[in-house]
Amino acid sequence: MSTFTIPETNVSVQLCAGLTRDQLLEFPPFKGWLQRLQTNLSLQHSSPSHEFHTDPYILRHIEIQCNDRFAHNRLGFIKLTATISNNGGENLPGAVFLRGPSVAMMVLLQPDDLPSDSQEEKHVLLTVQPRVAAGGLQFVELPAGMVDGGTFKGSAAQEIQEELGLDIPEDELINLSELAIPEAKIEGAGRAEDMPRAVFPSAGGCDEYIPLFLHEKRVPRLQLREWTGRLTGLRSEGEKITLKLVRVEDLWREGARDAKALSALALWEGLRRDGKL
Repeated sequence: MSTFTIPETNVSVQLCAGLTRDQLLEFPPFKGWLQRLQTNLSLQHSSPSHEFHTDPYILRHIEIQCNDRFAHNRLGFIKLTATISNNGGENLPGAVFLRGPSVAMMVLLQPDDLPSDSQEEKHVLLTVQPRVAAGGLQFVELPAGMVDGGTFKGSAAQEIQEELGLDIPEDELINLSELAIPEAKIEGAGRAEDMPRAVFPSAGGCDEYIPLFLHEKRVPRLQLREWTGRLTGLRSEGEKITLKLVRVEDLWREGARDAKALSALALWEGLRRDGKL
């Protein structure tokens, strides 16, 4: 195992077997997490009103414990521990699973034989699929996908288009997260923390954040029936997905295990109350 110091810092890094310095420093989830953490740690010094200004916390060491690879030996996930302490000897919890951002979509489908201003019979498109991490084979959730290179590539919109012929152009999506979360700005004597405008489903141990998007579409009533229960999925990637349509008023119940579904529903309802949708 080798050790190096991150350029332009005093942070030492211990690598696990099979991982090189360059691979780690070029891994987008690591770069994003480290930059965000260092930026927000610096606010302790620049803002006298910061809670930790008098005894700031410092990132001192990172130990890479293990990594997982995707196809073609592409770096996929990293597990690490970060040593973050102040001069008083107090430590912050630093166990982190790095996997990078994802995206999720709340697709609302409505029969096109209803009046254009009708709010009736709106259905949410859900997927039912195996989720080994949850220990189940029929996990119900909003369509979602990992972000590749900071774009929408490889996410649920492309999959839905391929399997159903339902075109969901990226430029027609409404970003519910950005509508609900204001941009970081100067607050009082200091700047607000630099954080993605997205949902963090497990911030206690994972860097993953999920922007939540909305797409509404009117489709023929018969097509809604046809799509229900259709088997979809990218078979080459081991996916086996069944689609499920539920009325929007039942989403809280049908998607009760899925943090994405509950968050999207809460944002959708709140933004409608505020007149932003």
